[in-house]
Amino acid sequence: MTAAARPATIEDLPVLVHLYRRLEEEMVALSTMWPLTSGLAEPIDLRLTEAIGDPDTIVLLGSFEGYPLGFLLATVDSMLPQAGGERLGSIRLVFVAQEAREVGVGEVMRLMVLEELRARGISRFDAHVLPGHRLAKNFFEQGGFSARHIIMHHDDNRG
Repeated sequence: MTAAARPATIEDLPVLVHLYRRLEEEMVALSTMWPLTSGLAEPIDLRLTEAIGDPDTIVLLGSFEGYPLGFLLATVDSMLPQAGGERLGSIRLVFVAQEAREVGVGEVMRLMVLEELRARGISRFDAHVLPGHRLAKNFFEQGGFSARHIIMHHDDNRG
């Protein structure tokens, strides 16, 4: 039994959309703001197509025993000018189906994306995690990540 990851291709689009929708369901349960600010802009299939074709975006498909059960989307972003041209690798989205969360699919994707980003000369990495998503926080902490920035939010429309 082995977990694996590989770069996603346009042929993976239906699976990626399905996995994204599962991620969205999970995130909305934690924050109704997620699909409005942290997810992908609709239409999702177009955004994923653009991501797969963008040289500054990495989309990975994670699997277990050949069955796709997760995906990861990371971007390469420029830091502020005072960083001297240094770039930052940001893991924007990561999802592993509930049934595959203890078999290494997420870890294989995290290791692969960091390897790819390092090959591009990047040595600083962010991972976007919602407050209260303890499993995601623990997952990234196990990979050596620690919090560096917290965004506070207030919504006048919430009662």
